[in-house]
Amino acid sequence: MLAAIGLDERHEAAYRALVAVGAADVADLARRLALGTQETERALRGLERHGLAARSSARPGRWVAAPPAVALGALLTRQRHELERAELAAALLAREYRAAAAEPAVHDLVEVVTGASAVAQRFLQLQLGAAEEVCALVTDNPVAVSAAENEAEEQAAARGVRYRVVMERAVLDLPRAFEGLTEALGRGERVRVVDRVPTKLVVADRALAMVPLTSHSAEPAALVVHASGLLELLAGLFESVWRAALPLRLNTDGAAEEVPDGPDATDLEVLSLLLAGLTDASVAKQLDLGLRTVQRRVKRLMELAGVTTRLQLGWHAHERGWVARERRD
Repeated sequence: MLAAIGLDERHEAAYRALVAVGAADVADLARRLALGTQETERALRGLERHGLAARSSARPGRWVAAPPAVALGALLTRQRHELERAELAAALLAREYRAAAAEPAVHDLVEVVTGASAVAQRFLQLQLGAAEEVCALVTDNPVAVSAAENEAEEQAAARGVRYRVVMERAVLDLPRAFEGLTEALGRGERVRVVDRVPTKLVVADRALAMVPLTSHSAEPAALVVHASGLLELLAGLFESVWRAALPLRLNTDGAAEEVPDGPDATDLEVLSLLLAGLTDASVAKQLDLGLRTVQRRVKRLMELAGVTTRLQLGWHAHERGWVARERRD
């Protein structure tokens, strides 16, 4: 019980025995404790150093216990002061750590990963560590994805991590490409296609990015970029490619297909009525469409415009001239 103030079991037992008998010589106390006399004497001297026991002046050769309320109270007070000093030191260290983390050294903002296995492992860690979103640009010469990396992508998507992927159109000609795309679209990933992407790229939570360092070297290498202006530049690069790319979706046969480039006549009617202030339900009734059909078309329009809110959709519709087109009779 008294270990918190620095007493081990032997010291505590000796002190308790002295408190119980009031005073005792070494031999008597040794019998009570079932210890040797030398060990008992060492325990008494330890208690003396802690201020818990002293040699009796009235009865030579005997030891007496110090009053618990006074002696233990002093030890507790000293222990509290030491804990307060430790807490203060911990707070100062934490402040220094936060300051260092907030202003990382330049060489800590970028790391070079070399070797196929190391690059694959880092790519795996990016997906496993993502909490909100993974964005990727995929070229027409992708490295084969291992089973572990594919499983990591499935696990991340299952726990709610959003995926946005832009791939070169040539990727669609690769073996089993549509099979992989169908699986990705089936678990809710958003995929777009474009003629060419400027580089391979993966961005996780806008906090970490990975780009290839070399393209023709015998040994694969990649650059991992931490939070910095360079990371913001790479994230902006992805967003610009994303806006220019064409969405992919699943057709009625369950296969991936490109969405037509631009809204059709019904899309324009839906958009015009929404901009006029009608609700989704009113638009559905006006055009004799199902409510879910209207909502799907609005979602597709947002994907075509590369926006995430209906307010942004209205602005982009004006910018692209969609609302200037004539409505169907």
